[in-house]
Amino acid sequence: MVKGESVESVDMSERFSIGDHVAWNSEAGRVSGAIIRVHTRDFEYKGHTHRASPDDPQYEIQSDRTDHIAAHKGAALTLLDD
Repeated sequence: MVKGESVESVDMSERFSIGDHVAWNSEAGRVSGAIIRVHTRDFEYKGHTHRASPDDPQYEIQSDRTDHIAAHKGAALTLLDD
């Protein structure tokens, strides 16, 4: 960085859409799947309240290998090139 140069904040939460193919880390290793739902309000899932807002949505993703559905914030996801 050059002296006197300003630092801009970067929004690290990427926006995803239904149908996007993404990957994330789990206890079992790297997992990939397709986004099937976008939540912009708090929601109940598997007995837990997941916090979501229009500025920080959560995504439901169906695994490519199983029928398992996971819920994650955008910061945990990486968009895959298909």
